[in-house]
Amino acid sequence: MVRIVAAVPILVFLGIAALLAVRLGVDNPSLVPSALIGRPVPQFALAPLEGFATPGPPGLSTADLKAGHVTLVNVFASWCVECHNEHEALMALSREPALRQHGVKLTGIIYKDDPGRARSYLNAKGNPFVRVGIDPSGRTGIDFGVYGVPETYVVKGNGTIAYKLVGGISDATRPALMAAIASAQSP
Repeated sequence: MVRIVAAVPILVFLGIAALLAVRLGVDNPSLVPSALIGRPVPQFALAPLEGFATPGPPGLSTADLKAGHVTLVNVFASWCVECHNEHEALMALSREPALRQHGVKLTGIIYKDDPGRARSYLNAKGNPFVRVGIDPSGRTGIDFGVYGVPETYVVKGNGTIAYKLVGGISDATRPALMAAIASAQSP
């Protein structure tokens, strides 16, 4: 009887460990399902980052994401370590000839960040974005369904969210992102 009582906690532990091990290998954690896929982007109008020039007009709004071309919306912050890690991948995307040829725009939302730090971050690392808006309260991020930064959204030319990448852009996530961009370009 004592052996059975002693074995029960061990069997329970092994069952939980097996369940966690199986679930750990399932799905890609960067592909967090979003209720907004296939839906219009939320209504927003973000102010520009003061003292920071972009190639396009200042700020970012819903109307900018309905301008008839595919747009990548990268939500980032200077305090985010993973954002620092993905920055070179963003710079490479901004120079990608195929994306430029198809009119794909790369935009940024600065999420809950100090404007001075965000400006210093972009000045030091380079600016991959044609437009940047600042979201100091995080309200627009919440409306987009942001879990945490960085996150990147592929938005069709009509303003419909086609894809969401949770986490940084990397060699591992780039193929799925590029496929989503290609898919968003087709009618």
